[in-house]
Amino acid sequence: MPMLGLGTWNAPPGEVGAAVTAALGLGYCHIDSAAIYGNEAEIGEALFAAIRSAPVW
Repeated sequence: MPMLGLGTWNAPPGEVGAAVTAALGLGYCHIDSAAIYGNEAEIGEALFAAIRSAPVW
């Protein structure tokens, strides 16, 4: 488990996706999320975009 992660609880809609994208760009590999937060769709879109744009080795 990484010692540092991005918390997404109470993150405003329209901002949490950008925060996830920025965190991934900085090397974060722990994104804390839960269905009760209600923002999993936006987080999922940011993760999908990051995976889609990653180089294929």
